[in-house]
Amino acid sequence: MPELTEDVVQSARFTQTEQPALSAEGGLLLRPWVTDDAEAVFEAFQDRDIQRWHVRSAGSIAEADEWIDEWNMAWHIAIRAHWAVAETSTGRVVGRVSLKHMDLVAGQAEVAYWAMPAARGRGVVPRAVEALTAWAFDDAGFHRLELTHSVHNEPSCRVAHKSGFRWEGTKYSSGLHLDGWHDMHLHARISQAGSDPYRSSDDRQHASMAD
Repeated sequence: MPELTEDVVQSARFTQTEQPALSAEGGLLLRPWVTDDAEAVFEAFQDRDIQRWHVRSAGSIAEADEWIDEWNMAWHIAIRAHWAVAETSTGRVVGRVSLKHMDLVAGQAEVAYWAMPAARGRGVVPRAVEALTAWAFDDAGFHRLELTHSVHNEPSCRVAHKSGFRWEGTKYSSGLHLDGWHDMHLHARISQAGSDPYRSSDDRQHASMAD
């Protein structure tokens, strides 16, 4: 049965092109992961906060290296896109940003991220998310990006608001964590309105609660 609409994002954008490096404000570079990053990934997933919210840990540097291979392969089959966030001055990995659950037909994806413990409190993640979002809308052609986090993850909620992702509501009992099911906040940006500073009264009220 023929579709009446074309895919919003063409798969060739991933399957036939190399993953780009993206500049972010404040001396940050979003780049593809490389084998030499395995030690940094292993270190990151020893952190209890990353384990808590991402429900994953790395057992060895070799396992982290396997993850990097999986992340890079995901780009070429157009199912996910992962970037290392590094300092341009030192090359040191300070975090990760990703697009997951990519639906190219509908032009939608979900933003995910983490920061190394030493990089927190410096605005690294919001700047990286903003650079990723700009690429997703302006270059890749996505229409809608979502961002979800546990209602107990207040730092992630602040990242969402700083990055312009409007709060849309609560997804009840939709995230399974180590201590059971969590309610999840849903935030989103739409390509045409991504830079619109206006927030509804409900959004302003929620943002004040998250500060």
